[in-house]
Amino acid sequence: MRQTLFEITSNRRLAGEDIYELCLAGDTGAISAPGQFVNLRLDGFYLRRPISVCDWAEGRLTLIYKVLGRGTAAMTAYPAGRKLDVLTGLGNGYDMEKNGMAPLLVGGGVGVPPLYGLAKRLAERGVRARAVLGFNRAADRFLCEEFAALGVPVTLTTVDGSAGLRGFVTDGMAAAGDYSYVYTCGPEAMLKAVYAASRTSGQFSFEERMGCGFGACMGCSCQTKYGARRICRDGPVLEKEEIVW
Repeated sequence: MRQTLFEITSNRRLAGEDIYELCLAGDTGAISAPGQFVNLRLDGFYLRRPISVCDWAEGRLTLIYKVLGRGTAAMTAYPAGRKLDVLTGLGNGYDMEKNGMAPLLVGGGVGVPPLYGLAKRLAERGVRARAVLGFNRAADRFLCEEFAALGVPVTLTTVDGSAGLRGFVTDGMAAAGDYSYVYTCGPEAMLKAVYAASRTSGQFSFEERMGCGFGACMGCSCQTKYGARRICRDGPVLEKEEIVW
């Protein structure tokens, strides 16, 4: 974990009415794996806001967030040039040594961004990943073209059928054919459905309400087959075989 100041370089609405992209400049040296998250300190709010890392490079960090409450609503007005106190290098991230050569990446809504960072690094390794990305409607979709630009074929699903397949990510999984492994991130109901539908092992990234974000307060603990795990420190990524629903 590293605490540092980042400067906002851009902050714009990306999709729908409530999805925003926040680009920052600063020290990204503590980020070591796709699927990790950062914790942002917001003026006037007691608890930091955890946001999954979408992508990073030396000196650059990209986050995609959804407006869910007063804190994230306040973030939408933050201008370029503003400084943010950020904890980086949080969480375990995805393990890229277990996926085989044809993994399937399954994301729903704001569970899509960390999978983009994963897809980028899998592509750099020559791994032939595919993605199933699910949204409520066509207006809510984002990053589909960016996945395709990496050479990652995308199966798009929308609940209302306004783009891609009508239905849920599990419908996209059924149409995906054979795959060697599953990486997934999204709301818990989606993760549970992916767990039931998946034909292989995999890694599941969970969301929990967090107090500290680095394992001290124990507020985000959950039970697994191997005992209690802290989502912020031992997760947010859990192996399929250890999950208890």
